[in-house]
Amino acid sequence: MATDSTTNPISNAAAAVDPLVGKPTGQSSTLSEWAGPYVTEMLGKGWALSDMPYTAYQGQLTAGQAPLQQQAFQGLAGLTMPGQFGQATQATQGAMTGLQGAQGSTFTAPGVSQQYMSPYIQSALEPQLAEARRQEEIQRIQNAGRLTKAGAFGGSRQAIMESEGQRNLLRNMADITGKGYQTAYEQAANQYNAEQNRGLQNLQAQLTGGRQFADIGTAEQAAGLRNLEAQINAGAAQREIEQQGLAADYAQFAEQRDFPYKQVQYMQSLLQGLPIESQSYSYAEPNAFSQALGGAGGLMTLYNSLFGGSKSTTGTTTQ
Repeated sequence: MATDSTTNPISNAAAAVDPLVGKPTGQSSTLSEWAGPYVTEMLGKGWALSDMPYTAYQGQLTAGQAPLQQQAFQGLAGLTMPGQFGQATQATQGAMTGLQGAQGSTFTAPGVSQQYMSPYIQSALEPQLAEARRQEEIQRIQNAGRLTKAGAFGGSRQAIMESEGQRNLLRNMADITGKGYQTAYEQAANQYNAEQNRGLQNLQAQLTGGRQFADIGTAEQAAGLRNLEAQINAGAAQREIEQQGLAADYAQFAEQRDFPYKQVQYMQSLLQGLPIESQSYSYAEPNAFSQALGGAGGLMTLYNSLFGGSKSTTGTTTQ
């Protein structure tokens, strides 16, 4: 590295050569007497530390799974479909099957109305029919009595009246039978409709129950997932706390390991800015010319040797 006259002691010395001393020829630096033992001890400690083997940390560096995290992971691994979903599926399938069956059945289909009409309808109508026959017989006897009084019994008039009576009896019996069966049919239809309505209501209730089962299953599953999520979050907090403890342990280990090195650095820092070097210089022996110049009266001697004689001075006096 180049130096200038302001930083190089030898250059400074050469610039101001003392003729009695001679020209500087060298420079050497050594530790000051007071600093030698201190620096030697510091270097010895640093050297010893540099030969030390690597000190590995034997403790745990990373926190493992927290207990709550393990429970949450086990819960996630064991998740299954809630049982309510199966019940909801069964209820829905049953209701849909029932609806399909109801749509395929009508009261007017063959054999359906007979299932709802009373099998005893003819027996229920028999009293009305018997009463109609009895009334017709009474009317016939009354007509025969009137004809006998009139002397027309057994004639064509009696035959016409009896024929008319039979015709009225048959019409009356047909009306009774028709009305009876019509009433029975209507009652059967009402019963069928009522039964169909009840069936539809039951199917609707079954569908509603299926949806409720599904809702319960969904809510149960969501609640379970929220619980697992809470466990995972709490477990993460547990793990973070453990990790902070592990980090503190490692920091303490590193501080203890690095303490001797910091001591040496501290010893070095105490020397900053102190004059711990001593400088020594060497000079060449001065020549005769320099010695002559440096002796007493050297300048006058040099002048006389160059110009010869002696120089006199004169002065004036004022009276």
